[in-house]
Amino acid sequence: MEQVTSQQVLDSLKQCMDPEIPINIVDMGLIYGVKVSNDNKVDVKMTMTTRGCPLHDTLVSDVKRYVNKVPGVSDVNVEIVWEPAWTPEKMSEEGKKLINYGKQKTITPIDYETAMPQGVGSVVKQEDGALVLMNDHEQGFMVNQAIIDFWKLCNGQRKITELVDAFAQITGLQRGQVEKEVIQLIQQLRDAGIVIIKEPEVSNVQFKK
Repeated sequence: MEQVTSQQVLDSLKQCMDPEIPINIVDMGLIYGVKVSNDNKVDVKMTMTTRGCPLHDTLVSDVKRYVNKVPGVSDVNVEIVWEPAWTPEKMSEEGKKLINYGKQKTITPIDYETAMPQGVGSVVKQEDGALVLMNDHEQGFMVNQAIIDFWKLCNGQRKITELVDAFAQITGLQRGQVEKEVIQLIQQLRDAGIVIIKEPEVSNVQFKK
């Protein structure tokens, strides 16, 4: 039996995306440690960006799935820890570049009462099954199915409040549990060029009474 290495595990986890931000969990700095036993059992110690993340179970399942893609892995255990707490400083340099993508040109604040996000670009499935959202500049952002489902909801006809309701229904969670995550996700997808913000058209024609 060939010994699995922690680097193999980390390389595979670079295909696993944070459920709220289109950046892999390794570059996000969420992985605190990987241990591989002699019989190829893998222990992953990691954190999340916020306590009570509504997609907690989704991310744990994704981590296990990607670790199991490494040939020879016999078992996977994922431990979520909250100390030390995650901060943006824990991100890799590559991750920081990605999260800052488009910030210079994204200067218009989002009006959360009237804005209607519109998904742009396309979904590409890679040979290994990984999902990528491509923007109109052919820049790819690896994502998970939850982000794609949300991106599809952004049809330019739903206000952000409606998107929160729809996402809560999809995840089976309370509205208050997903509202913050939805707003953050919209901001990140806009900065990545995968979502544009449409404002409802207002007619400037005034009719005489």
